[in-house]
Amino acid sequence: MIKAVLFDLDGTLLNRDESVKCFITNQYDRFQKFLSHLSKEDYVARFIELDKRGYVWKDKVYQKMVDEFNLQLSWEVFLEDYITMFKHHCHPFPNLFDMLEKLKEKEIRLGMITNGKNPFQMDNIEALKIRDYFDVILISEEEGIKKPNPDIFHRALKKLDVSSHESMFVGDNPMNDVNGAQEVGMIGIWKRDPEWIQVEADYVVEDLLELTEIIEEHNSKQTMI
Repeated sequence: MIKAVLFDLDGTLLNRDESVKCFITNQYDRFQKFLSHLSKEDYVARFIELDKRGYVWKDKVYQKMVDEFNLQLSWEVFLEDYITMFKHHCHPFPNLFDMLEKLKEKEIRLGMITNGKNPFQMDNIEALKIRDYFDVILISEEEGIKKPNPDIFHRALKKLDVSSHESMFVGDNPMNDVNGAQEVGMIGIWKRDPEWIQVEADYVVEDLLELTEIIEEHNSKQTMI
């Protein structure tokens, strides 16, 4: 029986692609007097390209942009703006709150494991207004390990006081999330992402609300065994 569901953050609960586009467009508008020699389209497109969907930290991104575009401000100024302002542009995926409410109604314990920096990631979690739903939140920088290292999954399961076979992990990254969870005995659920065409997962979801049906289906199978 499933007693706990754990989640990734970026690309799973947080619509990071939409959030990044919203933030970087707004950043251009706010710094426009320093960027007048550069079109908004070029600024936004180059940031998104260099960011590589969050896998490159923004110090490297802004250093490259300052150099390439001959920007008048230092990369540190843009980075600080990113750190302090991104949280104001966080967009959840559809049905996030309905899904969390339904899982709580079923008395499912909830956890989150996210690769990233703290307090940046926690700021985004709080911006989404979902922190109080979770019994455990692990941020890789704070833990000193990151997915797919099995230790971070085991650490979360221990804090939730559940075994791996009683747990599901939901994420958009096939290696870090799905395979990482499966390696420790959890059920790996892939939140479909256009970056990958086909992923070997125990279940695949398009919409977060599908999780409630998956849990019911899985638990009903277990009672028949």
